[in-house]
Parts: sequence; C-alpha cells; structure tokens
Amino acid sequence: MPRPHGFTYEQRTDKSVLITHQGRAAGTLRGGRAEKFLAEVESGDAQLVMARWTGAYKFGNERTAKNHPRNTGRR
Repeated sequence: MPRPHGFTYEQRTDKSVLITHQGRAAGTLRGGRAEKFLAEVESGDAQLVMARWTGAYKFGNERTAKNHPRNTGRR
C-alpha cells in the first residue's frame, strides 16, 4: 500500500483542528482530541498520523478486496 500523502491540518483560533485531504475537509477535532492529535503529529510521521485519525488510511485497497474471490460469494 502506498504511503499516505496530500494531508494538511490547520489549527484554528477556537483550538479546533481542521484536517484536509487534497483540499477537501476530512475531519475536525476539538478539545482533548485536538490536543492529543497535535502532540502525536509533532512526534511522528505527520501524513500517516493524519491518515489514521481521519480513517483515510484504507483508501486504495477497497476495490481490490471487494473483487477478491472470498468476498464475491462464489466458490
């Protein structure tokens, strides 16, 4: 699976964090979750952290998995 890319985040004045993926909003974090996210993104791979927090780390393999013989119902 390719490494995640295209994520950015913006810390807003109300202490919330807006995460975008290729210019589109992917998630908004507030309060304790925003603080946890900021601490994690500063200490690790920012792209991977943002992908994991938004759930977008799965993109790319769903189509392949959907067409796998065990998932088609045919035996």
